[in-house]
Amino acid sequence: MKLLINVSLCLFLLYSCNSGPTVDQVISDNLLVADAQYNKALKANTDKTKIPRTHNDDGSLRSVGAYDWTSGFFAGDMWLMYELTGEEKWKKEAIHYTELLDTIQYWTGNHDVGFMINCSYGNGLLSSGNKKYEQVLVNAAQSLSARFDEKIGCLESWNYRKAWDGKTEWFFPVIIDNMMNLELLFKASELSGNDKYKQIAITHAKTTMKNHYRPDYSCYHVVDYNEETGAVKDQATCQGFTDASSWARGQAWGLYGYTLCYRFTKDPIFLDFAQNIAKYMMNFKTLPEDLIPLWDYHVNVKGFTPEWDYDASKFESIPRDVSAATITASALIELSEYVTDGKKYADFAWQTLQNVSTDKYRASIDEQNYFILKESVGSIPHEAELSVPLNYADYYFLEALLRTKTNKYLICQ
Repeated sequence: MKLLINVSLCLFLLYSCNSGPTVDQVISDNLLVADAQYNKALKANTDKTKIPRTHNDDGSLRSVGAYDWTSGFFAGDMWLMYELTGEEKWKKEAIHYTELLDTIQYWTGNHDVGFMINCSYGNGLLSSGNKKYEQVLVNAAQSLSARFDEKIGCLESWNYRKAWDGKTEWFFPVIIDNMMNLELLFKASELSGNDKYKQIAITHAKTTMKNHYRPDYSCYHVVDYNEETGAVKDQATCQGFTDASSWARGQAWGLYGYTLCYRFTKDPIFLDFAQNIAKYMMNFKTLPEDLIPLWDYHVNVKGFTPEWDYDASKFESIPRDVSAATITASALIELSEYVTDGKKYADFAWQTLQNVSTDKYRASIDEQNYFILKESVGSIPHEAELSVPLNYADYYFLEALLRTKTNKYLICQ
């Protein structure tokens, strides 16, 4: 009977696969580029207290300190390279760049502690089994929890700041990116046995469902709350096209965030929400044929005029955001495992990964790029990091490649 089940599974996988390159072929091809580019980044990064993030306008490597919001991604890149190759050199670099972030576990400056610690120490715990990393994750979750307000039902993303227009004041701003930091809280509850962190994560997710999302499952980037009453004061953008549009990376953060909420809770409300976000993203009318989204889904939609000083003439074409594509692909691969019609998500992700792995979006081995991918966007309104490599675009790309190796729909590609 067991043999018959295995034969049936193999036949199912055989006939459900698309033609084209196999998962192993795509992974191997990308690892050749990754090896070449990361070796260049490691050599160029002469100050080993700094962390590679992108490159400067002159093509030189740009590295940042531990308190930059992207500081955990390069360590994560190294851990993922170790998982994909088994080569000890990547583990050695992963440990170095992870442990540079030791002080972040006690930092309460903003919500990004989740990105910083989970992508570094979280991956380190999975890959190395280092028990010392467990307490770091719990300490970081405690620090992140200090930003939770019970009256509002959310973790405060940023401290008081002025909005993108330089006039509007945000007193308790919550950004959609914060959905990604919930994974740290869920893991901390599992590691510590303290349910507090999990409950904060669930409450934040449900409040965000209520106030960040529109009926079509597009989302605002920023929601500002009244600290006294918990009421919504402002729904806006900081990095998107307009307050009413849908910034592509923000949509991807939300998709990924609600998928991971389902992973940890098995609450169908989160699974249903993630599928509705996916439907919006996969079917939006401005999505290019190659599935690499414009920096904002609404940027070419009639009737949407930017509410900030935007000169489109500086671009030969509206920039794509490869980071949004890789985050989306990784999330869809996971989402595909949770539903009966998951093949549509896996196929979309697989096509995205293949398209990202072309010369248009990926560096060549000989190129001085320092990272695998090109053509990501930091923030167009702030004129920061336009069409450049970014360490987090690589991170979710490598994670997606790793996830394809065990995905039931892609394993036989």
